[in-house]
Amino acid sequence: MQLNNQSPSLLTSTKEAKITIKNDYLQAIQRRLAAATIIIPLIGTLIALKFAWDFGINLMELELLLVLWFLTMIGGVTVGNHRLLAHCAFKTHPSIRVALAILASMAAQGPVINWVSNHRRHHQYSDQIGDTHSPNLHKGESWGKLKGMWHSHVGWILNGEITNSTVFAKDLLQDPVMKKVNQQYLGFVFLGLLIPAILGGILSGTWIGVGQGFLWGGLVRIFVVHHLTWCLNSIVHLYGSRPFNTSEQSTNNVWLAIPTGGEAWHNNHHAFPNSAKFGLQWWEVDFGYWLIRTLEVLGLAWDVKVPTLGMIEAKKTAS
Repeated sequence: MQLNNQSPSLLTSTKEAKITIKNDYLQAIQRRLAAATIIIPLIGTLIALKFAWDFGINLMELELLLVLWFLTMIGGVTVGNHRLLAHCAFKTHPSIRVALAILASMAAQGPVINWVSNHRRHHQYSDQIGDTHSPNLHKGESWGKLKGMWHSHVGWILNGEITNSTVFAKDLLQDPVMKKVNQQYLGFVFLGLLIPAILGGILSGTWIGVGQGFLWGGLVRIFVVHHLTWCLNSIVHLYGSRPFNTSEQSTNNVWLAIPTGGEAWHNNHHAFPNSAKFGLQWWEVDFGYWLIRTLEVLGLAWDVKVPTLGMIEAKKTAS
C-alpha cells in the first residue's frame, strides 16, 4: 500500500486541551518509577559484567540476550509501539496487535499509551518547544549540547512530566484492549524478567542458570534496549546524514541502524512518518520492516504503507 500525501492526524487539537498533565502526586510517582527503571537494569548489568569477568560467559546467556532483544526491541518497541500503534503504518489481527503491545511493555519503556503519546508529541513539536526529548533546545547556552544530550537521553524521563494522552492518543484510550494492556504494564515488565529466568533454569538445569537468565535475558537486555532507544532521541538528532531536509534535526545514523532494528534511519522516518519502511535504500538494513513484510507474506499484516520511488525522489528534490 502506498502512502497518501496527507495522512489523517490522530491528534486532538492542542487548542482543546493542554499537552501535559499537572499533578504533583502522579509526577512524583512517575519520577520514582523512572529512576527505578534506569537504576535497576544498570545495577543488574554491572553485576552480570562482573560475573562474566570472573567466570566467563556462555552461549546460553548470549542467546537469551539476543532473543529477548529481538522480541522486545524489534517486535515490541520498533514494530509494535512505533510503527503500528504510534503511526498506524500497517494493520494486523487483534491478537498480534496485543502480542506486540505486550512485548513492548516487556521492554520497560513505560505503558504503551504513554509511549505512543510521548512519541506523537515528539513528532508534532520535533526539536521545538514542546518536544518531549529534543537535544537541540539548549543552543547558545554554556554546555548547551551536553545539556541537550543529557535531557534527550535520560533527563526527560526523570523530570516526571506526563504527556496528556487525551490529546495525543485518544484512539488508544478508546480501545478497551489497549487500555487493559496499558493497565497491566508492571505485570508485563515482571513477565519479561521471569521468562528468561525460567528459560535459563530449564536450559542449564541449575539455579545458577536461573540467575544468569534473569540477568542477561532480563536486566542486561532491558539496559541495552533502553539505551539503544534513547540514542534515537539524543545521538540521532545530532549526528548523522540528512538526505531529506526535514523541518527538524533528525539524521540517519548507520552505526545505530542494525542494533535499533532500522530505527536509526531516523531522517527517513521523519520524512515519511507513516511509512512502515524506514530503510529506503537497498543497503539500509531495517529489521523492523523485514518483520512487518514477513507478517504481510503470511497474511497477518495488510495495508502496509510504503512510499513510492517517485515520492522519495520528489521529497529529496524538494529538500
